[in-house]
Amino acid sequence: MKPLLLSLLAVAALAAAPRQQAFTGTIADNMCATSAGHSQMRMGPTDAECTIACISAHGATYVLYNGKDVYTLSDQQMPEKFAGQEVKVLGTLDAKTKTIQVDSITAAK
Repeated sequence: MKPLLLSLLAVAALAAAPRQQAFTGTIADNMCATSAGHSQMRMGPTDAECTIACISAHGATYVLYNGKDVYTLSDQQMPEKFAGQEVKVLGTLDAKTKTIQVDSITAAK
């Protein structure tokens, strides 16, 4: 009886665990993610340069912006090379904190 109960508990725990999802959007910073562009900030000539400058000079964090929602990214190193670009992020979403536990980031096709 005990092994059956443990097996059922393990299955229930796995079923309740968040699943990896694919998210698409633009890598931005949390200070400017929903703005029309970074040109008003004058932190660099491109969105990518402005995003990186906001991260390094103002303590902003990398986020994924899909045109509607802003998601904080758990990995703050990987997004730098994709700053200002459309990407696909694979990861697990914590809906309460709107944070994606990042597994990978690739350029959107």
